[in-house]
Amino acid sequence: MNFLPRRRRRPEVIIVSLIDIFAILLIFVIVTTTFKSELPAVTIKLPDSKTAVAAEKGDEALRLSISDKEEIFLGATKVTLQELRGKLEELQKLPRPPKLALATDKRAPFGTVIAVLDALKQAGVKGDLTAFTEQSEKP
Repeated sequence: MNFLPRRRRRPEVIIVSLIDIFAILLIFVIVTTTFKSELPAVTIKLPDSKTAVAAEKGDEALRLSISDKEEIFLGATKVTLQELRGKLEELQKLPRPPKLALATDKRAPFGTVIAVLDALKQAGVKGDLTAFTEQSEKP
């Protein structure tokens, strides 16, 4: 009979292998994550165009959206027509002002579109204004 109990070894956690597993999981999460730009939560039905061409990949344009309910969004923030000019003037004062892309619902009132274009001109926005359209099927 053995009256002296054996000393048990304390359980050890091997940290090196845990760090390896954590690093692999971190790399997996980073690679599989998709990065999406924030878009306004408004549904816009874009007009069709038979002659539209796809824009070249380059600098991301700031989206200026007009919905059929006369709501105006600059990026993801909703602005009124009165606030739009001030926000556009602030953007033009930046060292590299962003390019603007106009996304207008095909049922948006034409008067609102003209008012937005007028605000762009009054704010001193220069250069090309890209417009989003749906590409219709060619006959």
